[in-house]
Amino acid sequence: MRQKVVLITGANGEIGHGLIRHLANTTGANIVALDVVPLDKSLRDLVSTYIVGDILDQMLLGRLVVEHEISTIYHLASILSTKAEYNPETAHRINVEGTLNLLRLAVEQSQWQGTSVKFIYPSSIAAYGIPSLNEKVQARPATEDQWCYPTTMYGCNKLYCEHLGRYYSTYYRQLSADCGTSETVDFRSIRFPGLISSETIPSGGTSDYGPEMIHAAAQGEEYSCFVRPATTIPFMVMPDAVKALVSLEAAPRNRLSQFVYNVTSFSLSAQEIFDIVLKAFPKAKIHFAVDECRQKIVDTWPEKLDDSAARKDWDWAPEYDCRRSFHEYLIPAIRSRYQTPK
Repeated sequence: MRQKVVLITGANGEIGHGLIRHLANTTGANIVALDVVPLDKSLRDLVSTYIVGDILDQMLLGRLVVEHEISTIYHLASILSTKAEYNPETAHRINVEGTLNLLRLAVEQSQWQGTSVKFIYPSSIAAYGIPSLNEKVQARPATEDQWCYPTTMYGCNKLYCEHLGRYYSTYYRQLSADCGTSETVDFRSIRFPGLISSETIPSGGTSDYGPEMIHAAAQGEEYSCFVRPATTIPFMVMPDAVKALVSLEAAPRNRLSQFVYNVTSFSLSAQEIFDIVLKAFPKAKIHFAVDECRQKIVDTWPEKLDDSAARKDWDWAPEYDCRRSFHEYLIPAIRSRYQTPK
């Protein structure tokens, strides 16, 4: 008998750390963790299997199908926005072709098992592309179907993969003789705002100026914030991001009215983050040195997101507001991370 498992790709990343801990501690799921680098030692006892491998490796994915009965896929593996701009073709291969590989795997597993495999896909605020700063300032909180004109390869990849998921869930092989007679994938996606974690180092996101300020201040290192002080986008801390993923996964399919959902927690300007960090770390050496290229990207993202669909369909609500995020979660944990033992 093949073991029933939850597959997590990109398991060693920011979201993967929190998701593995949550699933291991609350569900007892058999977790197969996949990443291109070895899984952190602190997580290895929490998973059934960890695999060092590439989502572009068809042989590896074939082995997964043979060895495991996959009930849910959390597809976290991707190249983030800033890094993707330096090598957009490689980013496309990993972010799109890798996702396509996993969708095909999910369809195959769904057909074998006779029930839909859930495919949980983290998308991003980078899927938006507001054409001017003036329109951004005047815009209402963005819904899922507004301003979908991304200006980065990462954003284009995310938006396209949202549509791929919708296709594989609804229209896959729609002209085949057996159309509509076999199970297909149950695709569900969340568009995240900027994510901030206390556990992992920021890893190349264009919204990472927020967490980078805190990590630099806690280490006593100088930091140049690459956006204007007035730059405002929505943020969320990692515990709420994990909560959103598992809540969407658990929602009954008949309650879901769409494939892609916004979630959000609080919106802050870079100046407001700076003020909070400076109050917690009075000796922080943070200043603003605008990178016009990266600034131009952030200027296309909404200041606020409309997550009313998620609240209505699967009872979404964040547990961490701005105050709790910084004063109960981020600042104490990051300060402790870099504290020299006495």
